[in-house]
Amino acid sequence: MLRAILKVFQSALAATGIIGSRVRENQGHEDRETVSRVSLKSLSQQLGLSQTTVSRALNGFPEVSERTRERVVAAARQMNYRPNNSAANLATGRTGQIGHVIPLSQHMMINPHFADFLAGAGEHYSQAGYDALLRVVSTQDEEDVYRDFAGRNRVDGVVVHGPEVNDARIDLLRSLDVPFIVHGRSDTVDGDYSWLDVNNARAFRRAVDCLVDLGHRRIALVNGLETMNFAARRRAGFCEGLEANGLTIDATLMTSADMNEPYGYDATLGFLRLRNPPTAIIYASILPAMGGHRALSEAGQTLGEDVSVITYDDQLSFLRPLETGGLPLFTSLRSSIQAAGRRAAQMLIEQITADDDTPRQELWEADLVLGRSTRPVRQSRAA
Repeated sequence: MLRAILKVFQSALAATGIIGSRVRENQGHEDRETVSRVSLKSLSQQLGLSQTTVSRALNGFPEVSERTRERVVAAARQMNYRPNNSAANLATGRTGQIGHVIPLSQHMMINPHFADFLAGAGEHYSQAGYDALLRVVSTQDEEDVYRDFAGRNRVDGVVVHGPEVNDARIDLLRSLDVPFIVHGRSDTVDGDYSWLDVNNARAFRRAVDCLVDLGHRRIALVNGLETMNFAARRRAGFCEGLEANGLTIDATLMTSADMNEPYGYDATLGFLRLRNPPTAIIYASILPAMGGHRALSEAGQTLGEDVSVITYDDQLSFLRPLETGGLPLFTSLRSSIQAAGRRAAQMLIEQITADDDTPRQELWEADLVLGRSTRPVRQSRAA
């Protein structure tokens, strides 16, 4: 199973054209990377810059301008430059590796999302001369892996994935004094740590406002597992939107589970069987939204005309937006998970190279992109 999962992640990296960043299993397998012979000196001479400036640009130092950094990165790619990590690590005492730990029993929604996140992160690792050290373990062994990372100095930093509402990993990593960043946040943990998150509550409040503006009053939510922080925030934003628009919060119109296509299909059929079914549904992921579309079609309902739909879309690489008539099929709240991976990697490596414990935190807003799945409610169905 481990080999199969890693193959999926490595395929995601290959699909983005990333060359140079390695995904290591830490299982003693051979390293298949082809090492470039282009030196830092050659790259610096080609650019007409000092070796120090080029090195700092590749490692994301803030004192290097964005224009210079982009120029250096473009030249490094063109010349297939790869830093001499061994020499650099001996000089700095660093490993040149970033740890990613994925429990085997982790929720199903993490796996496709993780592949795209790692593809984005791997792009920056390649530029900065880092490798991803991937450990796929049983849930009960996860804490031991973090302790191993710290005790044996295996990584320079860690990315925490899929945070729960009360996530014990954050305090553990603090106690181990390992630089880390959380992709998301944990509400019940002291917020003094590095994180990159999307404003999930505001996004789902906007989705409700959009549907109310179209005349919808019976709005349902197909959410993710609400032990996970992103899903809890999305439900909070959904309920806030209902209350702000004078609508009643109806528990029969809200559901939560692992976000996959069959779940969306079953949840949608359940809503359609209600005596007073919803006229609009908000999905927490494009995967259950696809299941919802299938359910609507089988029930003889037309997407947009009979039931309006808004979905959250992480812009997964293997699910390009469906378009009909030049418009996206789904009205969606969009935020690229690859872009999040790229930025999280940059933030973490900045913290590592600056030897700075100051938390780095960013909150992104999702874009609301109109598609063909939202229309004004039919007057005959308006509450």
